[in-house]
Amino acid sequence: MVNWVEAQKPLLHWLVRRAGLRQQTVELDPGTVISFWVPKANVTTKKKSSVCNSRKEEKNKAAVVLVHGFATDGIVTWQFQVGSLADRFDVYVPDLFFFGGSATNDPDRSPTFQADCLAAALGRLGVQRCTVVGFSYGGVVSFKMAERWPDLVRYLVVSGSTFAMTDSLSSATHQRLGVSSSAELLLPESVEGLKALLSAATYKKLWLPDCLHKDFLEVMFTNRKERAEMLEALVISSQEASVPHLQQERILLLWGENDKIFNLEHAKNIKEQLGEKATLKIIKKSGHLVHLERPCVYNKCLKEFLVLVHPEVSQK
Repeated sequence: MVNWVEAQKPLLHWLVRRAGLRQQTVELDPGTVISFWVPKANVTTKKKSSVCNSRKEEKNKAAVVLVHGFATDGIVTWQFQVGSLADRFDVYVPDLFFFGGSATNDPDRSPTFQADCLAAALGRLGVQRCTVVGFSYGGVVSFKMAERWPDLVRYLVVSGSTFAMTDSLSSATHQRLGVSSSAELLLPESVEGLKALLSAATYKKLWLPDCLHKDFLEVMFTNRKERAEMLEALVISSQEASVPHLQQERILLLWGENDKIFNLEHAKNIKEQLGEKATLKIIKKSGHLVHLERPCVYNKCLKEFLVLVHPEVSQK
């Protein structure tokens, strides 16, 4: 039997290549590799990545790094954004550990570890400064990157996420969504579980045949043990949580108005905590998966921000 979710991957990869990106693997240590889609000009022909000669920043397009959430890999998550951005920006789409082609032997499952390794891998690719765009779990990683690597992360865009998943926030979210744990929601084992996840993540109810749900479960929810450990490592005590000191001059919070997982009130709280450097832009008739439900509106808002912080782009 054909798995239709797996079967569409070659088409998706062909479209990404048409947009000018190619696959690249960066080995940080033996057993620790991060898979990327990168601008074609930045692909090395070596089997193992080494430190690239730094290209002069003024000769490059501005770099934009798209960091995916918990349910799918990078290119599936950002399939509607890559083509929209690639003509004007150098787009990098990594897979976080245990998604796509990325893996590690290190037992650390924390967002901080993901952030530090992603920053190191971008350095290997010659990226000196970038705008990081993070969604959901990838937003937590992006906030960590921005806090720990301010010389790398010049600007930040986050959708449907939080600084850190505290035990109190986690408990409130579970209660609101009617689940007992993050794993029950984010690592579904049945068609009904996947339908519940999609219902929580979208504004409009989707109808798909059960066979497609089964195909999606088979393809997208691999490495369950490691991902369950990631969810455990994600939650910290509320007493340990604090608002990160972010040095970035501009931060965009790009939110679905009807996000049920990280609701609009949560987004407003983040905006208040970040102060004047942050702008909250709300996209109507969209939920947690705002970049997939309203891609044209999302891309317009994202590009407006990128042109604002990179005025040289508008002159090209």
